[in-house]
Amino acid sequence: MTEDKKEWFNEWFGSPYYHILYKNRDDNEAKFFLTNLLQYLKIPKDAKLLDVACGSGRHSIFLNKKGFEVEGIDISDRNIELAKAHENEKLQFHVQDMRNSLKENYFDYAFNLFTSFGFFKSEKENQKCISSISNSLKSGGVFTLDFLNPYRVIHNLVKEEVKTIDGIEFHLKRHFDGENISKEINFKADGKEFEFEERVKAIRRLCFLEFFRNANFMLMQTFGDYELNDYEPETSERMIFIVKKL
Repeated sequence: MTEDKKEWFNEWFGSPYYHILYKNRDDNEAKFFLTNLLQYLKIPKDAKLLDVACGSGRHSIFLNKKGFEVEGIDISDRNIELAKAHENEKLQFHVQDMRNSLKENYFDYAFNLFTSFGFFKSEKENQKCISSISNSLKSGGVFTLDFLNPYRVIHNLVKEEVKTIDGIEFHLKRHFDGENISKEINFKADGKEFEFEERVKAIRRLCFLEFFRNANFMLMQTFGDYELNDYEPETSERMIFIVKKL
């Protein structure tokens, strides 16, 4: 087994049960956020957009329906297989590790949304992701990164929870080890017992700012929620960074 295949997200994001557990994610919330973001960014219709860690493509599809040319990348073969059903001449999907650039100096805007970051063990790898996105953007290109607010999540952590979806009883346990916010996922399905883990590094704002500086990005704005209110460290639901490539 290669080192890549040992990484938890390769296994879990490619599982059909991942899509069952999160099938009720709020598409209305996603559309609300993207609509607000588009109003703020004022993206020209001829712009080329990159959706990094696109999952099964819901954000890319929404952006494409607004008339934009979009390419989405995700490390999961299954996610991209699902996304490709929606492809057209202005919407393309690729199996691609976000630590590597898809194209160099090509895109005008890039997005990494709904905490699709912080999966890697080392700061070096997280930096590589930010730098690869910078490499994919033209000079003056704009990148939006939407991440959980670690301060709020850690202080409001629901340690144990049971969710029953499609007849499957998912047992969830969450904990913070001082560095990572982890979720253990246990359930029985199809006559078998399964155990998966999600692990997101609790990256603080100052660390993100260092990543951006190292990748030749300048901070334009930081929002704290999907209504694009100002970021407040103790209370905001999200950390939404808008940065521009110098």
